Amino acid sequence: MSKFLFKLIPLLLFPCFLHAQIKVDINVHIPRKTTDNLYLAGNFNNWRANNEAFRLQQKDSLNYFIRLNLPPEMYEYKVARAEWSKVEVQNDGKSIPNRFFRLKQDTAINITVASWADFYKQTILQHSYSKNVHIADTAFYIPQLNKFRRIWIYLPPSYKNTGKRYPVLYMHDGQNLFDVKTSGYGEWGIDEILDSLNNGSAKQMIVVGIDHGGDDRLKEYNPYNSQYGKAEGKAYADFLVKTLKPYIDKNYHTLRDTKHTAIAGSSMGGLISMYALAKYPKIFGSAGIFSPAFWLAPNIYADVAELLPKSASNKIYFVAGAQESKGMLPNMERLFKQLNPEGKNKNIVLTEKQDGKHSEWFWHREFVDFYKFILR
Repeated sequence: MSKFLFKLIPLLLFPCFLHAQIKVDINVHIPRKTTDNLYLAGNFNNWRANNEAFRLQQKDSLNYFIRLNLPPEMYEYKVARAEWSKVEVQNDGKSIPNRFFRLKQDTAINITVASWADFYKQTILQHSYSKNVHIADTAFYIPQLNKFRRIWIYLPPSYKNTGKRYPVLYMHDGQNLFDVKTSGYGEWGIDEILDSLNNGSAKQMIVVGIDHGGDDRLKEYNPYNSQYGKAEGKAYADFLVKTLKPYIDKNYHTLRDTKHTAIAGSSMGGLISMYALAKYPKIFGSAGIFSPAFWLAPNIYADVAELLPKSASNKIYFVAGAQESKGMLPNMERLFKQLNPEGKNKNIVLTEKQDGKHSEWFWHREFVDFYKFILR
């Protein structure tokens, strides 16, 4: 009897799940015929530009169609030809803001793609990183994962002229931090921010950026198994602490103690930053948790409670926007309240912005306050 009930329960729940879905029909018109497949990439599929579940059906040479069934929520997306280097852009080649729709009822959307990024790559996709950004290694070995990654490093303007040692911030998604040419969705512009701050009285810091692994990103930055595959996040966190940090400390003028070592990232990068600080609170003294993908890792709450000592004085900066996915703010608030139940701990802060979206422009804007917070 128990086995029968176990099999029956999903059948009883499934109609409720279907009932919660809303139909959206998206019709896409493109400027010229293409032999490439077209895909939707958005916050509904972790911005994967070649996810077969979101491939558009071709109606004729210039018109495509897809029908989605999604829960009622705010969604952001773009159209791409299987790669982010072939994402839709404006007629002049400049990037477009994320398209969006808020589902409340069955909806039909008609959009027109003006052009594609790869048509303009010779003119607009030029390197944009500043003279203070260097490639520390094009293929740095990650023994914990048996993989190789490019490592970027931002050195303060005064680095070459003094023997001074500097705090270090480790950041994920290195492709998106400094350079528009390598970015998938636009760059944070970390180097421009720091160059500007360093012209004033702000304290200076080294920033190390680690490239993500493309489709492996959803595994590399997740400490827990998920529908996207076997988790590699714990091994990745070990890599940061046991392999990369010793290399950076050996080859650069760094302040190596906990107080002067930070970690930060957005979305999946926010998730792995939170986990890494919790697992290694004596290594990472502070963390920037930008728009964290806690929805994909429900075990993060229990692990933080178990791993991070209640007496810990680590600084944690949570930030997200109201224009992100429906669960973004509640999930982030849950962990903030878990860590700072009375709201009196000034080392753990929560920032929520009404206009904030799951986008590099938003994280670029909020980075300054985070930077000042960890260096105060």
